[in-house]
Amino acid sequence: MQTSKMIRNPILPGFYPDPSICRVGDDFYLVNSSFAFFPALPLFHSTDLVQWKQIGNVLDRTGQLPLDGARATRGLFAPTIRYNKGTFYVVCTNVDNGGNFFVSATNPEGPWSDPVWLPEAEGIDPSLFFDDDGRVWYTGTRPAPEGPAYSGNWEIWIREIDLTAKKDNFRGEAHGIWRGALRDCIWPEGPHIYRKDGFYFLFIAEGGTGMDHAITVARSASLFGPWEGKRSNPILTHRNLGRTADLINVGHSDLFDDTAGNWWLVLLASRPYGIEPRRGTNLGRETFMVPVIWEEDWPVASHRTGLVEKEYPAPALSGSNGATAGSNGATAGLTRFPFGIEAVSDKPVRTVFDQKSLPLEWIALRTSTEKTWSLSERPGYLRLYTLEANLRDLKPVSFVCRRQQHFSWKISAAFEFVPTTANESAGLALFRGEDFLYRFEICLIDGARSVRVIRTSGGIDEIVVQRAIRSGLVPGDAVKTILAVIAEGQNLAFAFGPSPDSIETLAEGVDAFILSTEKAGGFIGTVLGAYASGNGRASKNHADVAWFEYGGK
Repeated sequence: MQTSKMIRNPILPGFYPDPSICRVGDDFYLVNSSFAFFPALPLFHSTDLVQWKQIGNVLDRTGQLPLDGARATRGLFAPTIRYNKGTFYVVCTNVDNGGNFFVSATNPEGPWSDPVWLPEAEGIDPSLFFDDDGRVWYTGTRPAPEGPAYSGNWEIWIREIDLTAKKDNFRGEAHGIWRGALRDCIWPEGPHIYRKDGFYFLFIAEGGTGMDHAITVARSASLFGPWEGKRSNPILTHRNLGRTADLINVGHSDLFDDTAGNWWLVLLASRPYGIEPRRGTNLGRETFMVPVIWEEDWPVASHRTGLVEKEYPAPALSGSNGATAGSNGATAGLTRFPFGIEAVSDKPVRTVFDQKSLPLEWIALRTSTEKTWSLSERPGYLRLYTLEANLRDLKPVSFVCRRQQHFSWKISAAFEFVPTTANESAGLALFRGEDFLYRFEICLIDGARSVRVIRTSGGIDEIVVQRAIRSGLVPGDAVKTILAVIAEGQNLAFAFGPSPDSIETLAEGVDAFILSTEKAGGFIGTVLGAYASGNGRASKNHADVAWFEYGGK
């Protein structure tokens, strides 16, 4: 039975890749990769599969997550969430700082345990499978043990694991079980095992996480095989549609059922936008959902078209979490801003910094024992410190942000900042990685308080535009400046002023394509936020942010 509600894709827009999901009674819990951002592994809840509300981050203590020196596109890869006998488990890979680990909690909102590290677990993309006999199996992907014959020549492997042990968790031998459906398959990854109707089913992604990404499936009567691939593999992909498709990079799925007996896949995909040659996936890899039916003991995904559709009828389920679109949904309508650019929704989300912690959707770059920002130093403001590092560096940096979630959007923020040296700067950042970003900053140029836009593309900095806005400042003068960035597709505009009602355009028609996967590469999506820096020279200065707004369409 269906309802009048629709499941609209993507269910999580923006940089929410590698989804994993589990159901506990009427409740669904979904977790995503977060790479080098903290707090890490955002966790969402739903009771109707339509509305999703973030309820926490699995790793929210710096002691749980060493990310020192990690590039933005490294860090945490591909978590899996599972539930068994009153306990939630998330297993994941910290690729440069410790390898594979798991954490656990009795309440999904936390607190989650400190990591239990698994030094014997090679490779990435771990998963857990709880078999009917009570045994627990770790599943992952690793290079072919005999030595890879080519790049991406990996295999899926399993080994029994004891989750109650504090160390030496593995039992018995590791077994390689499958190397993908395609001959000379590359990057078989994201493995998940399920049991249904007398068969074990193994879902994986293969082909790499770009245009050739695909979801394939195998089954076996025994965990140790032989594993039989479905003859019509892949069961879901858009790689045959080419680069002009509205949706690309389809892969990396997790299977689950609902309380009405329906089956579903959550998966990742990307939505390109813009006009060639500036058509790209700035939002990165997002979370989508498709229905699954079963024929002759094999899964059939999105059976009506064989493609990921924009929406599906939602099932009639008993629960409803009453969540609103919030940060995960667009608001309707347009507004004309004072500088004449018709851009985004008339109901942007404003964040004011009057709580003890940032809202759940806010993240920072890496973890650090050094204090990089504060909500307590000046109550009601976000204080950003002008540390030595800037966004190009891998050292602790003062940068907090949220994900871009729309093709066209506007961000704005109210800064109180008086630079005292030519090194210090603070402002807005559009960040796709250390080598591809925009900085729209307040700074000193020839002794005058100024604004400028710096584009970093391929690791090379270029000043797009700069302008003096005030001279003769007195140190400590808390002058307020509004900075705003507006995106219409792949075109950016930058504006500033003393108040939201007195804004003037600094630059228009600036290229946003450098913030796309096609240009910048990597595994993340664009994030938008506020930062401060000493740009190579530490100082005791700071910038205060009174509010930050995001809106999109």
